[in-house]
Amino acid sequence: MEIRYVNKDFRNSLYCYLSLSLFFILAWWYGVVLEKKGFDVRQVEIDGVLLYIAGIFLIMLQQKIKIPDLLNRKIGADHRALYPFALGILFGLTDLLVFKIVLHPQPYDTLPPFLQPFPYSVLLYIQGAIYTEILYRLLPFTILLLVLEFFHPSGATRRVGFWIIAILTSLLEPVMQLPDGAIWLKAYSFLSGFAFNLLQAWFLRKAGFLAALNVRLGHYLVWHVLLGVYVEYFELR
Repeated sequence: MEIRYVNKDFRNSLYCYLSLSLFFILAWWYGVVLEKKGFDVRQVEIDGVLLYIAGIFLIMLQQKIKIPDLLNRKIGADHRALYPFALGILFGLTDLLVFKIVLHPQPYDTLPPFLQPFPYSVLLYIQGAIYTEILYRLLPFTILLLVLEFFHPSGATRRVGFWIIAILTSLLEPVMQLPDGAIWLKAYSFLSGFAFNLLQAWFLRKAGFLAALNVRLGHYLVWHVLLGVYVEYFELR
């Protein structure tokens, strides 16, 4: 009975991940349509497609590194979706306060690069969130924890290894995206980015890949999609 339970969770998780490819296909198609109409929009690159394909095999290894499958039935929708999504929204609102209301209260003259036309932005930033979570969570955690499991298969080693990887990977995004400007702005950007990524690692450990992804989707909803709608339909018209 236990084997059938695990296999069903695994199968459903794999189907769930494969279904995410719909966002890649739709975003690519819609981007091509907009480009033909003369819009300068961001598009997924070949590295994004290859990374997504690699993610299929990484998803198949989650049980081996003791991370919950995407649709593990022991984990409720509140821990997989509601709580992480709400926390992501909270991070998005704080970024909105700092970067838009405080630093750039004046209207934009054009749509800035981190915003895209609506509704294309919805598909693009779901696609972008999936890509980023494979890059910062699924790939490094799966590979490095598998290496640890091979050389020293113990629960204590796995726990310590997980949090070392979590801290190191949580430093990557805030360091790479550190803005120019005052010291307080750099400090806010680094600390909020580090906390955001570390929180995603915690959700990954407790509820799996979808939980970590939903934190980013909540942030992107506010910072990229809703802000983009406001700028496009209220500031540029």
